[in-house]
Amino acid sequence: MTRIILPLIFLGLVFTSCYQKSHDTKMRYSANDSNIHYFGRIDFTNPENPILSGPGSYFKFGFKGTVCEIFLRDQHLYNQRNYITIELDGQYFKRFALDSMKQSYIIASDLADTEHTMLVCKATEAGIGYVEFSGIICNELVEVENKNNRLIEYIGNSITCGMGLDNSGIPCDSAQWYDQHNAYLAYGPLTARSLKADWILSSVSGIGMTRFWNTDGPTMPQVYNNLYLNNDNSKVWNSENLNPDLVSICLGQNDFSDGEGSKPRAALDSIRFAQDYIGFLKKIRKQYPDAQIACLSSPMIDGEKKVKLFSYLSAIAKHMQEKENETKIHVFEFAKTYNKGCDWHPSRKDHVAMAKELLPFYKTIMGW
Repeated sequence: MTRIILPLIFLGLVFTSCYQKSHDTKMRYSANDSNIHYFGRIDFTNPENPILSGPGSYFKFGFKGTVCEIFLRDQHLYNQRNYITIELDGQYFKRFALDSMKQSYIIASDLADTEHTMLVCKATEAGIGYVEFSGIICNELVEVENKNNRLIEYIGNSITCGMGLDNSGIPCDSAQWYDQHNAYLAYGPLTARSLKADWILSSVSGIGMTRFWNTDGPTMPQVYNNLYLNNDNSKVWNSENLNPDLVSICLGQNDFSDGEGSKPRAALDSIRFAQDYIGFLKKIRKQYPDAQIACLSSPMIDGEKKVKLFSYLSAIAKHMQEKENETKIHVFEFAKTYNKGCDWHPSRKDHVAMAKELLPFYKTIMGW
């Protein structure tokens, strides 16, 4: 009997060892794997090395195992550094800065040995530089059903970028102006996730509809069709296959800006602002024939400027309804002023409050 049992025990140990070795084997998966899903302003010139350009651009995937490693290369434009935000199994996980000398990052470890979902989001905006993604190492990539059948595009300025809201790692007025960026936690992605929608952020700090915060340009109508949201029109954003259900525009704060104070800045020309805004709305309508369009006031603006901006937006919407036969343009005014974050921008709590204000409005115009 002993002669029989010992071989069986030995075979059992060998089998267990082989199974464990096989189970722990990790593979590298290309960035063009069909199990990876992309959203936002992304340059797919090289499908195996897609480039995340816009703020809040992101990719989702499912994987098996206890560890996940990804390959990212920061452009390191003008010695600036990008930040990445991670969502793990549907919950906010962490934000971290990219290192110009590093290209592989273990973004999660010591997990339960089961299936997980991961969302990797560019937390910083296009002007900080791009982030190139080139693959994943894990036990196995798995298909994750995208339950979001809705898409929202948010067009705006630094508020929409999520500037100044995340001082969890670096306090306000410390390091660089972009070190408190976290697009994932801005009002746009917050409302999108609440509405079970995916998102696109087309936003640039300092930008306006008619002028920049302290100069004449660039303006949103000038950069919108450029993939990298700058003056380089050699890289056009291919939005032909996109069909957002809602386009939410939050511009005007920088048009009303008094500038940096070093030189005189004329008051905002209301006629030009209206003309530029109407022209941009026509462009959006041509691009997205079926989308609802929401024109938001600025959550930072206050006093007489707040009153003027809302009156301008109301007049613009009325013009579109009466002269352009528009039935899908709506105007929203924030009830409060939100500026508790860095550089007088909305804080993380402010963005949560802004999202709570916006959700009933979005739900009403969308019927969601």
